This record gives sequence, structure tokens and C-alpha cells, in this order.
Amino acid sequence: MNDWLGNLAEALGEPALGSEETGAVLRLAREVAHGVERKLAPLSAFLVGAAVGRRAAAGEAREDAFRQAVRAALALVPAPEDGSASTGP
Repeated sequence: MNDWLGNLAEALGEPALGSEETGAVLRLAREVAHGVERKLAPLSAFLVGAAVGRRAAAGEAREDAFRQAVRAALALVPAPEDGSASTGP
């Protein structure tokens, strides 16, 4: 999987995802899939990526843009009915 993601990043002219970013995107997808709707998980990840790209192009550090975009997305996921809290990036 990591080789494929690295190859994709290279093909797109983007830096490879770090382990923290990979984990945060997978957690976001899981939270959206289970807390909102499964088919919205990849679309949510796409929107977070678009927001990161826009903020980075405007001069914000990629790491900060990523953290803020993931945090904003997770804030919109309803809390689980069992009362457990979602984990952030």
C-alpha cells in the first residue's frame, strides 16, 4: 500500500504522506464512514485534501493546513451514540 501511495504522490507531483498524515486520513475516513455515511468517507478525504492544497497555496504550512482541515472535518462527525469521543489528528 505505501509503495502505491508513494508512486501516486510522485505521479501527482505531491510530497508523500507521512505516517501521521496517513493515520489521520484513515481515522477521518473511518469516523465519517461509521458516523455519517460510508460512501462519504472518500469524498470527505478529497475535500480535506482540496482545502489543504488551497491553504498551502496561500502560504500556510502544509502541516498546519492539514491539521486544521482534519480537525474541522472531524468536528462535523456526530458523536457516537455510546458516548465515546472521536480522536483527532
